Amino acid sequence: MRNERIYGVIYAVVAYTLWGILPIYWKLIDSVFSIEILSHRILWAFVFTMVIIATTREWKALKLIMKDKKQMFYIFIASILIAFNWGLYIWAVNSDKIVDASLGYYINPLFAVVLGMLVFKEKLNYWQAGALLLASVGVIIKTLQYGKIPWVSLGLAVSFGLYGMMKKFIRANSIVGLTIETTMLVPVAALYITARQMSGGGAFGREHIGVILLLIGSGVVTAVPLLLFSSGAKRLPLSVLGFTQYIAPTISLFIGIFVFHEVFTAVDMISFGLIWIALMIYSCSQMGLFKREVEVIG
Repeated sequence: MRNERIYGVIYAVVAYTLWGILPIYWKLIDSVFSIEILSHRILWAFVFTMVIIATTREWKALKLIMKDKKQMFYIFIASILIAFNWGLYIWAVNSDKIVDASLGYYINPLFAVVLGMLVFKEKLNYWQAGALLLASVGVIIKTLQYGKIPWVSLGLAVSFGLYGMMKKFIRANSIVGLTIETTMLVPVAALYITARQMSGGGAFGREHIGVILLLIGSGVVTAVPLLLFSSGAKRLPLSVLGFTQYIAPTISLFIGIFVFHEVFTAVDMISFGLIWIALMIYSCSQMGLFKREVEVIG
């Protein structure tokens, strides 16, 4: 049992670390149009997951889900949400908005709490309600700094939060679910890639071999962290898993500031600081470290 938990921590940490360094990967191919990168990511993730399905012989589980119309509807909605999330993230990274993207993934766990309260009628205690209030103040400060809503951060948080919510309704395991999601998206992705190639603007034939290989490899960098995360999630309690999810946006934030030299002002520090405190309060509350657990909302 102890070994299982150790392996679970390793899987989760590696998964979130890989997600955290993804900005570097997308920056290496920023000469390619963002939508084309997204299309290649979908196409090659489809190819890679199909190879895994064939290797692990998950055909029966795949067919079983595909026969369920209700499940297929949930997966269709999930596929739209994850495609939007992937596309927005790639665009944000290649538009020098890595700091904004990392903020989105810090906000995401707290947005998930709101969804749990509204959709699943989950209860909040004083500490959790206070954490949400602090995070909201952080977002408001960021909004006032911009003079407009930080739509990149909120777009990533909302799309991934809704995607996570839809996954609660889906009975398929991670690889089967991702395979069907990419299967639904791949016709549009392939059509777009074909149109780009025929117009002469496509990456194949125009970019050097390194970029081409990275585009093909985007399927691997999409599926591998997800499979590692799934393995970790099966072995860890949510309280432990909850802390590991902050690894990815933290690494991305540092990459944005120290590698790509994005602006990080004093106002950013205040905004992020409030959200970090909110996440600490929420996580400690989830672990039962606070004595007062009175339900006040929901």
